[in-house]
Amino acid sequence: MIRMLAILFFVGLPVSVVAEAEPVDYRMDRYRGPVPSTLSGGTVVGPEAAHDLWQAGQTAFIDVLPQAPKPANLPEGTIWRDKPRDSIPGAIWLPNVGYGAIAEVTEGYFRRGLADVTKNDRTHPVLFFCLADCWMSWNAAKRAIEWGYSNVYWLPEGTDGWQFWDYPLERITPEEPQPGVE
Repeated sequence: MIRMLAILFFVGLPVSVVAEAEPVDYRMDRYRGPVPSTLSGGTVVGPEAAHDLWQAGQTAFIDVLPQAPKPANLPEGTIWRDKPRDSIPGAIWLPNVGYGAIAEVTEGYFRRGLADVTKNDRTHPVLFFCLADCWMSWNAAKRAIEWGYSNVYWLPEGTDGWQFWDYPLERITPEEPQPGVE
């Protein structure tokens, strides 16, 4: 364990030495920091178990990394480029659904994305992730459980942990339509 922490320290990955206690409700701020080691009603997995699920091909992988919207007040002619996202191959990206409080339009976007990827089957396995120590994925997984999804996995290490194990990544784009995006 000490050797693994030293390796992670030297490669610069964020590491939670002490896990947070699982809150009763959603995390509402400070979305990057130590996360719980549990998810009531769900299953917490590490990168190796997530990779096994990915290889089996029966689990929907859902990336919830936030994406900054294009500012409305950019001067005319300004070129805007979204930050690219390299994620787990085959995952769908539902940005901004992992905040503690989400707008009705974002909730609808999230519900539609879940329904699409599970073909309206709430028993279909789904795995949520973001980056290491990102509460967005914990919030999203908790919300899916509250909506009646019964086979929910959460990967707290996110794509950082996935990449550490040298598992493949691919460039993805957000699922359309995104709330508030024209």
